[in-house]
Amino acid sequence: METKAEEREFLALADAHLARLETELGKLVDAGEVDLDYELKPGGIIEIAFADDSKVIVNRHAAAREIWVAARSGGFHFKHQDGRWVGTRDGQDLAAVLSRCLSEQAGAPLRLDL
Repeated sequence: METKAEEREFLALADAHLARLETELGKLVDAGEVDLDYELKPGGIIEIAFADDSKVIVNRHAAAREIWVAARSGGFHFKHQDGRWVGTRDGQDLAAVLSRCLSEQAGAPLRLDL
Protein backbone atom coordinates (compact mmCIF):
# COMPACT_ATOMS: atom_id res chain seq x y z
CA MET A 1 0.00 0.00 0.00
CA GLU A 2 1.36 3.42 -1.00
CA THR A 3 1.66 6.12 1.58
CA LYS A 4 0.88 9.82 1.40
CA ALA A 5 4.63 10.45 1.46
CA GLU A 6 5.06 8.35 -1.70
CA GLU A 7 2.24 10.25 -3.37
CA ARG A 8 3.81 13.60 -2.41
CA GLU A 9 7.17 12.41 -3.75
CA PHE A 10 5.62 11.43 -7.08
CA LEU A 11 3.77 14.74 -7.38
CA ALA A 12 6.95 16.69 -6.59
CA LEU A 13 8.98 14.73 -9.19
CA ALA A 14 6.29 15.00 -11.85
CA ASP A 15 5.63 18.70 -11.24
CA ALA A 16 9.36 19.47 -11.39
CA HIS A 17 9.61 17.65 -14.72
CA LEU A 18 6.57 19.45 -16.12
CA ALA A 19 8.11 22.78 -15.05
CA ARG A 20 11.33 21.86 -16.93
CA LEU A 21 9.22 20.98 -19.98
CA GLU A 22 7.45 24.35 -19.78
CA THR A 23 10.85 26.10 -19.62
CA GLU A 24 12.15 24.14 -22.62
CA LEU A 25 9.03 24.92 -24.67
CA GLY A 26 9.53 28.61 -23.86
CA LYS A 27 13.12 28.44 -25.11
CA LEU A 28 12.01 26.87 -28.41
CA VAL A 29 9.35 29.52 -28.94
CA ASP A 30 11.64 32.41 -27.91
CA ALA A 31 14.33 31.18 -30.30
CA GLY A 32 11.80 31.14 -33.14
CA GLU A 33 12.40 27.44 -33.70
CA VAL A 34 8.73 26.48 -33.76
CA ASP A 35 5.24 27.93 -34.04
CA LEU A 36 3.39 26.55 -31.04
CA ASP A 37 1.46 27.64 -28.01
CA TYR A 38 1.56 25.92 -24.66
CA GLU A 39 -0.27 26.24 -21.40
CA LEU A 40 0.26 24.69 -18.00
CA LYS A 41 -3.20 23.86 -16.71
CA PRO A 42 -4.31 22.96 -13.19
CA GLY A 43 -3.74 19.37 -12.15
CA GLY A 44 -0.36 18.94 -13.82
CA ILE A 45 -1.37 19.17 -17.50
CA ILE A 46 0.58 20.86 -20.28
CA GLU A 47 -1.34 21.39 -23.50
CA ILE A 48 0.83 22.09 -26.55
CA ALA A 49 -0.99 23.41 -29.63
CA PHE A 50 0.51 23.64 -33.12
CA ALA A 51 -0.25 25.85 -36.13
CA ASP A 52 -2.18 22.99 -37.80
CA ASP A 53 -4.53 22.80 -34.76
CA SER A 54 -3.06 19.50 -33.59
CA LYS A 55 -2.12 19.07 -29.93
CA VAL A 56 0.20 17.15 -27.65
CA ILE A 57 -1.01 16.73 -24.09
CA VAL A 58 1.40 15.89 -21.26
CA ASN A 59 -0.01 15.17 -17.82
CA ARG A 60 0.80 13.54 -14.55
CA HIS A 61 -1.39 10.61 -13.62
CA ALA A 62 -1.17 10.33 -9.84
CA ALA A 63 -3.12 7.08 -9.49
CA ALA A 64 -0.71 5.24 -11.80
CA ARG A 65 2.34 7.28 -10.67
CA GLU A 66 3.10 8.02 -14.32
CA ILE A 67 3.47 10.88 -16.75
CA TRP A 68 1.26 10.37 -19.79
CA VAL A 69 1.72 11.81 -23.28
CA ALA A 70 -1.04 11.93 -25.90
CA ALA A 71 0.09 12.85 -29.41
CA ARG A 72 -0.99 12.30 -32.98
CA SER A 73 1.33 9.27 -33.11
CA GLY A 74 -0.19 7.63 -30.02
CA GLY A 75 -0.30 7.50 -26.26
CA PHE A 76 2.73 6.91 -24.06
CA HIS A 77 3.18 6.25 -20.34
CA PHE A 78 6.36 6.91 -18.33
CA LYS A 79 7.41 5.81 -14.84
CA HIS A 80 10.15 7.44 -12.79
CA GLN A 81 13.01 4.97 -12.53
CA ASP A 82 16.66 5.48 -11.60
CA GLY A 83 16.36 9.26 -11.92
CA ARG A 84 14.71 9.15 -15.37
CA TRP A 85 11.21 8.97 -16.80
CA VAL A 86 11.14 5.78 -18.90
CA GLY A 87 8.44 4.34 -21.15
CA THR A 88 6.47 1.52 -19.58
CA ARG A 89 6.25 -0.36 -22.89
CA ASP A 90 9.65 0.20 -24.49
CA GLY A 91 11.95 1.85 -21.94
CA GLN A 92 12.40 4.96 -24.11
CA ASP A 93 13.25 8.22 -22.41
CA LEU A 94 10.44 10.78 -22.02
CA ALA A 95 12.53 13.60 -23.51
CA ALA A 96 13.31 11.53 -26.62
CA VAL A 97 9.67 10.56 -27.16
CA LEU A 98 8.44 14.12 -26.60
CA SER A 99 11.10 15.51 -28.95
CA ARG A 100 9.97 13.04 -31.63
CA CYS A 101 6.25 13.79 -31.14
CA LEU A 102 6.80 17.56 -31.16
CA SER A 103 9.00 17.34 -34.26
CA GLU A 104 6.39 15.27 -36.11
CA GLN A 105 3.58 17.67 -35.31
CA ALA A 106 5.62 20.85 -35.83
CA GLY A 107 7.03 19.63 -39.13
CA ALA A 108 10.54 20.59 -38.03
CA PRO A 109 13.24 18.85 -35.98
CA LEU A 110 13.00 19.84 -32.31
CA ARG A 111 15.02 18.64 -29.35
CA LEU A 112 14.06 19.02 -25.73
CA ASP A 113 16.81 19.08 -23.15
CA LEU A 114 15.06 17.68 -20.11
